[in-house]
Amino acid sequence: MSVTVVVGSQWGDEGKGKIVDYLSQTADVIARYQGGDNAGHTIVFNNHKFSLQLLPSGIFYSDKLAVIGNGVVLNPVALFSELNYLHENGVTTDNLRISSRAEVIMPYHLVLDQLSEQNRAHKIGTTKKGIGPAYMDKIARTGIRVADLIDPESFKPLLKENLNQKNQLLTKLYGVDPLDFDSIYEKYQLLGERLRPFVTDTAELLHHYLDKNILFEGAQGIMLDIDQGTYPYVTSSNPVAGGAAVGGGIGPTEIKKVVGVCKAYTSRVGEGPFPTELVNEIGDLIRDTAHEYGTVTHRPRRIGWLDTVALRHAARVSGLTSLAVNCVDVLDQLPNIKICTGYRLNGELIDYYPASLNELDRCEPVYQTLPGWLSDTTACTTFAELPKNAQNYLKTIENLVEVPIEWYSVGPDRTQTHRR
Repeated sequence: MSVTVVVGSQWGDEGKGKIVDYLSQTADVIARYQGGDNAGHTIVFNNHKFSLQLLPSGIFYSDKLAVIGNGVVLNPVALFSELNYLHENGVTTDNLRISSRAEVIMPYHLVLDQLSEQNRAHKIGTTKKGIGPAYMDKIARTGIRVADLIDPESFKPLLKENLNQKNQLLTKLYGVDPLDFDSIYEKYQLLGERLRPFVTDTAELLHHYLDKNILFEGAQGIMLDIDQGTYPYVTSSNPVAGGAAVGGGIGPTEIKKVVGVCKAYTSRVGEGPFPTELVNEIGDLIRDTAHEYGTVTHRPRRIGWLDTVALRHAARVSGLTSLAVNCVDVLDQLPNIKICTGYRLNGELIDYYPASLNELDRCEPVYQTLPGWLSDTTACTTFAELPKNAQNYLKTIENLVEVPIEWYSVGPDRTQTHRR
């Protein structure tokens, strides 16, 4: 029937979980294809706000499959903590399936992540969840996969070999104590036993659902993509829509629709370039109104005007077929609203997002100023009910990005997301 990919089209934290939750109503399978428990998303379900990091947003639908694909790096401790959290709040999770090919985040990954960031001259702003080191081991072909973790005969020698190497790094490079093999083996063997009932070949599973509706959700955002984002201030995987084919185990020709989620403004957490950043009272107002603090890190997010240069870049590299614009209501109080339409670099107007950080530092955003609407939009249920200036703002985004807006939201609840 259809395969849809939902991607963040900014620097993450765009409200993807909310849109995935909304679109999940007509899906049969909801699958995560990359990232790990560094990906915070908040969902309001039955008047309760849930904060998830690892589980697919579709976990709340007991009649649908929620899949963790092979492109995800899986921390078993974080997984069971999240499952327990849902069970305590009355959510069943028997619908979860986990790829046997997913990489496992081990204790040494978390330690190395912390030490590496601590010793950097220029901080990346990592969540210290072990994501980068786990992907490093995957690419180096030394990682432990879920299939290994649940097989004691495979797990023991792999852990021994990996821990020997990591302890060399810990003691000789960083000067810290080595990690103990026996305690890690005992703990993770038990975690593997608990994990086994959820594990399957998810690529084969998804293949059997291609005649139904599959919804892929990415973590982070396109501007944090390891290849297409603001490198090196990026994540260690590919949030772009193409990552769903690799991290989900399907052919790229199966993807029919790519929904880019964005806010009506821009935000990012951590270090890195941010041309439209507002370090002033307007930025503070938007942050406080929208409660812009990281789901995982709790760090205050940096706030800026909507950047359509970045959005056009996201549209190009992910092949966006439609946009979902969140947080329109956050701008209700502003008399004037700016949109970045281009950059001026060395006196020349450019319409692309430079790869060079030095060039980005010299880029000056070029703005179009639009009148605000100064009225409450949270009760609007149709596009026609929105104030004319709010309608005009959304149409301007559509024209600048050249991608149609198919959904928009005027509040955090599922009932405040509307189809255009």
